[in-house]
Amino acid sequence: MNAVLPLTRTCPFAPPAEHVRLQETEPVAWVTLPTGEQVWALTRIDDIRTMLTDPRFSADRTHPGFPHLAPGRRAMAGSLKRMMVSMDPPEHGRARGAVVGEFTVRRTAALRPRIQQIVDERIDALAAGPRPADLVPALSLPVPSLVICEVLGVPYADHAFFQRSTEALLRRTTPPEERQVSLGGLHAYLQELVARKAAEPGDDLLSRQLDGGADRQDVVSLAMLLLIAGHETTANMISLGVMMLLRHPDQLAAIRDDPGRTPRAVEELLRYFTIGEFSLSRVAVGDVEIGGKLIRAGEGVVVLSNAANRDPAAFADGDRFDVGRDARHHVAFGFGAHQCLGQNLARAELQIVLDTLFRRLPGLRLAAPVDELPFKDDANIYGLYELPVTWTVP
Repeated sequence: MNAVLPLTRTCPFAPPAEHVRLQETEPVAWVTLPTGEQVWALTRIDDIRTMLTDPRFSADRTHPGFPHLAPGRRAMAGSLKRMMVSMDPPEHGRARGAVVGEFTVRRTAALRPRIQQIVDERIDALAAGPRPADLVPALSLPVPSLVICEVLGVPYADHAFFQRSTEALLRRTTPPEERQVSLGGLHAYLQELVARKAAEPGDDLLSRQLDGGADRQDVVSLAMLLLIAGHETTANMISLGVMMLLRHPDQLAAIRDDPGRTPRAVEELLRYFTIGEFSLSRVAVGDVEIGGKLIRAGEGVVVLSNAANRDPAAFADGDRFDVGRDARHHVAFGFGAHQCLGQNLARAELQIVLDTLFRRLPGLRLAAPVDELPFKDDANIYGLYELPVTWTVP
């Protein structure tokens, strides 16, 4: 058996050394996961794009060969109706087509004033509170949680419940029984919510899906996916983005002086941290050659996308953080048909938070050394559990 592939980052600012070694010496490699499963690992961006657009690779998480990073995840994947991220064509195209209009550039632009209002309100509360403060509960989590709750029609008053459930589901160290309880509780909550919306529809995404004739269980599945992905990923990127820019005051000054540079900075942050590092796994449903290696039907594939987003063939000096870099061709949002549905919304939230926070609190600084910060080394979505900050009051 091959050596077990490390999943934990030993440095918050770099992929594991073994991932980099594979990229340099064996970009398509047969590896062993901590679960004992043997799968293929891809580390180069061209191979990953090829794989993600080849119909001989399936996203079906219930397939016996699909790779899972924690015990019990396969059983969990089969316990509820399949989510969109686990669908293949033509089922995936129909499901995505029914909701993609909710996340267009135009629809997101219409949401920007409300996002700005939410961000301003949270920064008002932060500035009026004690120093130091933990930016995670003060800003990083509330902003995307409030936004996705309003988009979906989920009561924000229930945020503590769904945030706690999401954390348990995404932590690799959560015992399988506890993970199943969290999944079941969140599913039951959303079933009840969707039933209420069927009886009393509102002006929200879930109600519109029901009004358009969508199956109720399909709407529950969609709600589960969007609620989890819609707050957890962006929240982690806000925390990491603020932390990183505070560590690089020259680059922070560049976007503070010219907010027109913020969109590029956001792309660079997404590339540099690649928080959903293992989210692009697949299983071959036919024999395929990738990067000179034959991947046989039934064999799983994991994408080491943090390493791929530093592939020297795509990003010169990829270990360097540079807000001026054109990083738009990263794979932090995936690639191909399954590319992140909410990427426009995530970008808008990140841009508004970064511009507003650093404009309104120009004296913001970290209140703890970076090597003492609690990074999410045990989670499938990377981030920070806490981010202590303080600031100078004029």
